[in-house]
Amino acid sequence: MSKSSGAPQSHQVAVIGGGPAGLACAIALAQSGTTTTLVARRSAYADNRTTALLGNSIGFLESLNVWALCSDQSAALRTMRLVDDTGRLVRAPEVKFTSDEIGMEAFGYNIANRDLMAALGARAAQLPNLTWVDDDARKVIPGDDAVVIETSQGNQLTAALVIGADGRHSLCREAAGITVKCRDLGQSALTLNVSHSRPHNNCSVEFHTPSGPCVFVPLPGENSSVVWVVKPEEAARLKSLTDEQLGDALERQSHSIFGRMTVAAGRHIFPLSIETPARLASKRIALVGESAHVLPPIGAQGLNMGLRDAADIASIVRAALTSGEEIGSEAVLQRYQRDRSADISSRTIAVDLANRTLLSDFLPVQSIRAAGLHALNAFGPIRRMAMREGLSPSWRTN
Repeated sequence: MSKSSGAPQSHQVAVIGGGPAGLACAIALAQSGTTTTLVARRSAYADNRTTALLGNSIGFLESLNVWALCSDQSAALRTMRLVDDTGRLVRAPEVKFTSDEIGMEAFGYNIANRDLMAALGARAAQLPNLTWVDDDARKVIPGDDAVVIETSQGNQLTAALVIGADGRHSLCREAAGITVKCRDLGQSALTLNVSHSRPHNNCSVEFHTPSGPCVFVPLPGENSSVVWVVKPEEAARLKSLTDEQLGDALERQSHSIFGRMTVAAGRHIFPLSIETPARLASKRIALVGESAHVLPPIGAQGLNMGLRDAADIASIVRAALTSGEEIGSEAVLQRYQRDRSADISSRTIAVDLANRTLLSDFLPVQSIRAAGLHALNAFGPIRRMAMREGLSPSWRTN
């Protein structure tokens, strides 16, 4: 991977944003032979969040020669349990999914984001046609023939196509004139890691509570990552507890199935919302990751969708270059819009519906939710179809 200088540079594609989706996208583009630059500040990953990489996400990372660099730092997800812990009059049955039902060794693997980022960074360094500009984008200016990017340090570069992987407050999205709808969910996610006295046996457990899910996802050893969705004021209270007090609260919430809990250093609170841009691409700019969709952490859809964004735009660019097509053209951007819209829309609707039905106090809604989970539990074909679709859309080929 070459390093940038202060001189103006021209590239086929520039990726703005150095999170997992942005890095994966830059690697995929460069690996396919595209002259690519990544504009992102180099910095150590700041928190201890983890990601459950599901379905084709592992295959995509394998195709990038990334997964071999970090797979030994992950934990397999072989069983998933959904437990109704609402205490309501109408309660859903417990549902258990096992990966061997659909002929898979594991649904996916849970890994610390910092370990995934380290592997992505190591792979990026191996690619001679990937230039990493260690700076933030200050201004993005779309033009008829190229997009101009000005950095905070005063450097300037141009690209025929820009990939906006710069998160929910996306500078690229704003530059493209793409509006976004945002709905605050009135919930916050408290994230942390724990060790426990009983083994998780590679089983992820999701407790459904009246305020949202509380999920325990396996990590290597007798450790798990926790995402606890509650009201904002309750998230603040939980975060303020001592390690011992929070460990006791987690043990109660998990009904002691993992035994005693010991809280690891690092707690974070994230307000939850659903954000939907009006478009995914415009003016030589295509959006991936959280610039293209923001969802609550239900079903581990967020980064997995971002990796599918990266895989799809890289495939579309590669095909356009092979056919001699202008990669920043409206036709190429429309292709990306068409290919990603159904996946993003369907996942957003499904996650929103799951969250709404869980929070609802309306008895008929609770009955419908319970009936749906009963069908998943009782009918093998429905359960297996749901498992496959939960991992990745069945109509995808990559």
